[in-house]
Amino acid sequence: MSNLIKRPGAWLSLLAAMMLGLSGTVALADENAKTISDRLTKNIPGLSIASVRESDAPGLYEVETSTGETVYATENGKFLLTGDLLQVTDSGIANVTESRRATRRADMLAEFGNSGAISFPAEGEEKAVVAVFTDIDCPYCRKLHDEMPRLNKLGITVEYYGFPRSGPGTPSFRKYESVWCSDEQAEAMTAAKQGRQVVAKTCENPVRAQFELGGRIGVTGTPAIVLEDGSMVRGYVPAEKLAESLGLL
Repeated sequence: MSNLIKRPGAWLSLLAAMMLGLSGTVALADENAKTISDRLTKNIPGLSIASVRESDAPGLYEVETSTGETVYATENGKFLLTGDLLQVTDSGIANVTESRRATRRADMLAEFGNSGAISFPAEGEEKAVVAVFTDIDCPYCRKLHDEMPRLNKLGITVEYYGFPRSGPGTPSFRKYESVWCSDEQAEAMTAAKQGRQVVAKTCENPVRAQFELGGRIGVTGTPAIVLEDGSMVRGYVPAEKLAESLGLL
């Protein structure tokens, strides 16, 4: 038996930490949703619920917090399930939870906009656009950047969003800000990714906002590649394989 099961208080603390949010407006589908929201809010201090809705599984409700975490509750809110909800279909197993996450990611990226992204446009006809949350000092981010010419030649536009893993105020974070503040952002990014010195610059920039966006949509490591439908590819993927997954090859 796990320590969390032996110590219910520890499990509750972990769940509260998972579901902690700053604020949120609750979207309630029916009376059961209200019951669930009221019970969880009362019993888990600091919890902020964004929405409660019937899930695809009869008898279970999907609870989404303002930080993007998802758990499932019974109709009376007395029992909770953590983890992904899977559905058996005629074509195999479908991850219902991840599908919802993808929709949410796409919506959040669309709302955030790409005006602050550092873009490497496709050559010729643009066939796909991917958002890449990147860290200049991450080895696999650099490996992916080495394949930028091939990605662009395959018709893929890459839009970089800052996600320096060390966090705000660190040398890596300031390096990304210097790249963003450069007169030639793409050239500065390539230089930085190759380990060359980038002139330190400061300006009003969106790097912190992009970093926080990454956290909200579930980025935990870099590179994190978000496709147009909101699906996330975690980690380095060769250009040819990425193009194949996008249906371009």
